[in-house]
This record gives sequence, structure tokens and C-alpha cells, in this order.
Amino acid sequence: MIKLVVFDLDNVIIDGEAIDEIGKLANVEEDIAEITEKAMQGEIDFETSIKDRVQLLEGTSIEDIQKVASELPLMPGAEDTINGLKDKDIDVAIISGSFDVVADEIKEKLGVDAVYTNSFTVEDGKLTGEVTGPLVAGSKLDVLKDHVEEAGIALEDVVAVGDGANDISMIESAGCGIAFNAKDSVKEIADVVVDEKDLTKVLDEILNQLTTDDAEEETVEEVEAQEAENVEEAEAETEEETEDEAEEAEAEEESEEEAEEEKPEFVLADTMEGVRKQKDEKEAEISKVADEREEFNKIAREQRKIRDELNASLKENLNKAIEFRNERNEINKEVEAAKKARNEANAKIKNLEWNSGKRNKVKIENEIKKIDKIIETRVLDIKKENQLVKNANDLRKQLMEIHEDESVKAEADELRKQSEEAHEKVIELSEKAQSAHEEMLKYFRKTDDIRTAADDAHKKFIEARRNASAKHEEFKAILSDIHVINKKLGSNKPKRRKSDNKGSSGGNKNREEKQRAQEIFEKFKQGGKVSTEEILLLQKYNIG
Repeated sequence: MIKLVVFDLDNVIIDGEAIDEIGKLANVEEDIAEITEKAMQGEIDFETSIKDRVQLLEGTSIEDIQKVASELPLMPGAEDTINGLKDKDIDVAIISGSFDVVADEIKEKLGVDAVYTNSFTVEDGKLTGEVTGPLVAGSKLDVLKDHVEEAGIALEDVVAVGDGANDISMIESAGCGIAFNAKDSVKEIADVVVDEKDLTKVLDEILNQLTTDDAEEETVEEVEAQEAENVEEAEAETEEETEDEAEEAEAEEESEEEAEEEKPEFVLADTMEGVRKQKDEKEAEISKVADEREEFNKIAREQRKIRDELNASLKENLNKAIEFRNERNEINKEVEAAKKARNEANAKIKNLEWNSGKRNKVKIENEIKKIDKIIETRVLDIKKENQLVKNANDLRKQLMEIHEDESVKAEADELRKQSEEAHEKVIELSEKAQSAHEEMLKYFRKTDDIRTAADDAHKKFIEARRNASAKHEEFKAILSDIHVINKKLGSNKPKRRKSDNKGSSGGNKNREEKQRAQEIFEKFKQGGKVSTEEILLLQKYNIG
């Protein structure tokens, strides 16, 4: 059940990057935007990026910043989304590396429950160039964990919405992670991807999940006792599996952290040519790992789609089963009503016949039969026999005098007709109820098969995501080595990787020429003759 939705601020709740807009006040917007982009792509850590950007704002008036903050536009659909969540009694929080001067105004305007951001340090109304707050060195996940612990809810009850690399930790750990107009690295790990600049699309995804959860809970409550028990057992197994998966993931994460701590520092080659060779090797290696990671992500997306389609089908079949169950129950109510009508008619008939003289008539007829049997079967003296004959004749006279009321007879006939019609209805409706019951069982059996297939797809999805995460860790490790190489080569930017793993032809040519120049210089040192062309090549690369 969703209890909390956490949003990033910049480019999610507001349509823009607050610090980029503030940078315009100090005419450093381009420098800030460049650092922001590197941080969003994960090329530099967030702590470094926020400190570097705020340093550029030293001396900026806090009053001017407050004015800019008040004019920042909301993301389309922001108000409707927050209001829609509040209508569902869902808490809303903002966790952002941005600043309280912006977030506090948004909190007031939209009625957000909690806001966690950083703060500018101000002296005499001017920024000092320093920044403080829980999100300078800490991660968004750390802040989120503290919040949910204080609120008494679980991470699985949280939806996290973000767009950049510093959102990944909370998006991965939340019950549902949504990538909103996000970087590729965020989309790869998110459960839901929204590529439209309209926050109501995020609201739709959340409401859809709520509807699905509610429908599943309703189904569990309505199904027959056995089916309910099966569902509860299945849910219990799923919870155990989820807990196991969470424990495994946590163990893997700890393992990765330990591995990262224990990883030896990358050793550069002794020569520049060796370093360049290392770079080529690392570029080829990182391209291969990126392709492998993408393949696992592709499998994860496919299995998630299959799982979601199966879950949708599961819901549809459960609803069908419930429809037939309700239909059967309604028919059974009609069956009971028809039985009641039939029994009441039969009781009225019996009562009517006895009260109309039939009871006395039957009694006299039985007496006559009894006397006739005695006369026929026993040897009696003539006097006693004559007396019995006289008694029987007297009874026959009484019987002839009894006349059944014609109106009562007509009423009894009408009641018999009603009883027969009610009985026919009981038979007809019972057959319909049995048919509905069989359809209900058919759909319940079908849901069991679908649930099994959905569980299998979910396991494959989890496995693929784990493999993709492992490849992503390899990717980051290689990228770290490339940063070391680039620093040695005098460049902070790794050359652009290409899917065909080939470097630029110009770069290869330069390296070949420089290598040839080194060989010429070695020949010259050993007394060999050098041509004019070779001398020019030595001069080109400043060798000798």
C-alpha cells in the first residue's frame, strides 16, 4: 500500500534547474550548467558538484535569489498531482540537493508535508560560497530512511520520483521507482518510466497501482474460503521471497562496497605510449560491458512487461471468477425463494384440505374399511355381525352427507399449481447455479496457472536486474580507471565510446607518427643518418 511519495525538486516539481537560474545573477550560468550536467550523468560525485557550483555564487545577494525562487515555474501538472495524492491520504515529501530558499516556497504553495534540502551560507545578505545540509555529503536514500523510520512506514510503501544520478539510490530502494524525463542511467533501474513533461502522468501511474492493490485486496476478501486461503499462502510465500531478495540484495551491496574498498588502485603504465594503450584497452572493455549491461536491461524490461501483462490477466480472470461466484450466489438466493414459495403453498394446501371436511371424510372412510375387514376376516355370531353391518351403514350415511366446499377446492387447486411452478423454478435455477459454479472454478484454476507464470517472469526480471546491476558496477569501475588514465594524459573527459569499439582514425595516426618519431630519435642517438623529413617529424613532436 502506498503511504508516501517522494519527489526530487529540480526538473520534477519545478520546470528547471534552480541553481542554473540563480547562476544567471552572477553571470556563471554556463559554468554551473556544465557542472550540473556532469553530476546528473554521474560523471562527478554530487558533493563535489554542489560545492563547486555554490562557490561560483559567492557574493550573490540572497534577496535576489529569493526573487528568482518565487518566479521559478512549476512542472505542468504539479499542483494536480500533489492534490490528487493528498486526496488519497498519501503523504508527499521533497528530497533534493537544491536549496531551502526554493523548496520552502514550493512547500507552502503546494502543501507538501516534508522537505529535505541544502542551505546557502549567508553573511551580510550575501552568499559566502559555502553550502550546508544533509544532502551535501549524504545520499537521498539516507535521508529517506530516516524519514520513513520516524514516520513508522516501510520503504516498500514508498514511491520515489526523480531524474538524475543522485536519485538512483532512493529510486532503487523504494517500493516503486519512477524515472521522470530522466537520464538513461536512471531509466535503467526504474520500475516506471515517464518521458512526458507532465506530472499527472506520474499521478496516473500511482493511482493505477493503488487501483490494482485495492482490487487485489477486494478479491482476497470475496473469494471462497479455500481460494482465500490459497491467495494468503501465495502472498506469504511472495513476502518471504521478497524478504529473501532484499536480504540477498543487501548482502550483494555490502559485498560490492567491501570489494570497492579492497580494490587496488589502478596502476598506470611506465610510458605514455603504454598509458595510451591502456586507454584503448579500457575503452574497448567498457564498451563491451555497456553492451552486456544493456542486454540484461533489455531482458529485464521484457520480463517486467510479461509479468505486468500476466498480472493484468490475473486480475481479469479473478474478476471473472468473482462475477460467476456472485452470479451463482444470486441464483441460489432465487432458488431458496422458490423453495420457500413451494413449501408455503404445500402447507396451505394441507391446512385447507383438513379444515374443509376432508379430515372427517378420511376418518370415516378408514372406520368403514376397518369394520368391513373385521366382517370379512373374523367368525362372528350373528348378533355381533349385524351390529357391525349397521355401524358401517350409519358411517356411510354420514359420509354421503359430507360435501367438500367447491370454493375451497378451487383454492386448493390454485395452490397446487403454484407449488408445481415453484418446484419447476427450483430445478431450472439450480441448474443455472451449478453452471455458474463450474465457470467460477474454471477461472480460479486459470488464475493459478497465470500466477505461476507471473512469478516465473518476476524471478527472471529480478535475475536480469541483478545481472545488469553487476555489469553497471563493472562499468563504473572501468570508468574510474579511465578517469585515472585521462588525468595522466591531461584530459578530464574520456573520449567518446563508439559501439564498434574503434578509436578515431586521426588519433591512431598521431600515435603512429609519434611512435615513429621515437624510433627515429633512437636511430639518431646511435649515430644513424636522419633525413630532412625525419627531422621535421622530430620537431613536430618536440623530441630531442
